[in-house]
Amino acid sequence: MAAGLAVTSEGGQYNGRITRFVVLSCMMAAMGGVIFGYDIGISGGVTSMDPFLKKFFPDAYRKMKKDTNISNYCKFDSELLTSFTSSLYLAGLVASFAAGPITKTFGRRTSILIGGASFLLGTVLGGAAFNVYMLIFGRILLGVGIGFANQAVPLYLSEMAPPKYRGAFSNGFQFSLGMGALSANLINYGTEKIKGGWGWRVSLALAAVPGSILTLGAIFLPDTPNSLIQRSNDHQKARLMLQRVRGTNDVQAELDDLIGASSMAKTIDLPFQKILQRKYRPQLVMAIAIPFFQQVTGINVIAFYAPVLFRTIGLGESASLLSAVMSGTVGAGSTFISMFIVDKLGRRTLFTIGGIQMFISQVMIGAVLAAKLGDHGGIDKGSSYLVLFLICVYVAGFGWSWGPLGWLVPSEIFPLEIRSAGQSITVAVSFIFTFIVAQTFLAVLCRLRAGIFFFFAVWVAVMTAFMYLLLPETKNMPIEQIVRLWREHWFWKRIVPQSE
Repeated sequence: MAAGLAVTSEGGQYNGRITRFVVLSCMMAAMGGVIFGYDIGISGGVTSMDPFLKKFFPDAYRKMKKDTNISNYCKFDSELLTSFTSSLYLAGLVASFAAGPITKTFGRRTSILIGGASFLLGTVLGGAAFNVYMLIFGRILLGVGIGFANQAVPLYLSEMAPPKYRGAFSNGFQFSLGMGALSANLINYGTEKIKGGWGWRVSLALAAVPGSILTLGAIFLPDTPNSLIQRSNDHQKARLMLQRVRGTNDVQAELDDLIGASSMAKTIDLPFQKILQRKYRPQLVMAIAIPFFQQVTGINVIAFYAPVLFRTIGLGESASLLSAVMSGTVGAGSTFISMFIVDKLGRRTLFTIGGIQMFISQVMIGAVLAAKLGDHGGIDKGSSYLVLFLICVYVAGFGWSWGPLGWLVPSEIFPLEIRSAGQSITVAVSFIFTFIVAQTFLAVLCRLRAGIFFFFAVWVAVMTAFMYLLLPETKNMPIEQIVRLWREHWFWKRIVPQSE
């Protein structure tokens, strides 16, 4: 994106261009995605490393290495092991509710700063852990940090971005998440080779790098014009920030919309009660449905447990970590592509294309595993490579659809008066079902075996149809004007009042 492109909107007459100021600010804020992705990738990798398992989860290590009577699908079925992964998301769930009021009252920047600091402290405990309790407490602090970051960063990006390119800017969060996960996979592949069995400590401790960048960067991060108006009602300060963000002095049209939205927001004392009103029913449904569907795509089967899954089908420790690097590269690359096509093709089109791609690949993965992988022994090399290829196809489909759009769409559909509350609900629902998936996947894999992929494929079919039928297209629409789309939608116009 060149820094001089003019911005015109199909839904309004806002002026401006993409400035270096807004690009740099959004790049810094998107580090919140890097810390989330890094943690997802790193936890999946270290839980497949023998020294890590032997130290903290000896029962899982024993079943994997010595118990030949246990099914391939059950070797990693350990409640303590899943608690290590899922504790972060339970903490993130609790933190997301605290983050909503803080984001509204003190601004997006403050929540990002709190998130970075908490994450940084968690990395110290994780890297230095000498028992499982210290390890899990570090995960809880990481969860608090990610809860705050996930609440504030998507809002920050959607509010700073020019309307015409909001999809590309907001998708930067998922791209950063993908780059964080890919970096973690590469680091895991390297640290697994460190002699002495302490490579996992390096993997966990290196999370301090993106955590430090986010924390220090947040200190200098400008707050959004929306937040400035909402918190201080200083229209002149908001105007100056908007002029700097848009690169033009002619920002009156956009400023008027922001002031109007803020005036309405100030009449709302209890936003969590307000969002339950009939006129906000479409936003509430999407705030719940989108993060729920995002988790039942089955992506966390890959994100959390890719190395574990690859070891299940018979790959060695190093080969499993390398396979995770390959799928991570595909995920980051497809999300990068999404940044350039989301504002041209639109949200609904990408949801549909990605959903069909994910459905077909999951059905094929389930079929190959059902036919080739029994309870004992591995599968032939050709089938292993086919499964890896199909997983990459699936990850690519997620990378340009449900991955970035699962964060983009909720961040842009809420009116200002319920925006923090709506984003808190979105993040909370995401954490609830991420926790459930992380806590139950290994047990479900043990019981459903290859059928777990058919289970997720059914959900992908359902949610693809849901989004195609019920989501209005929001591309290029100014964020403060999206509310009118619900009144024009074939289904929601029956529910949403046509006038205030």
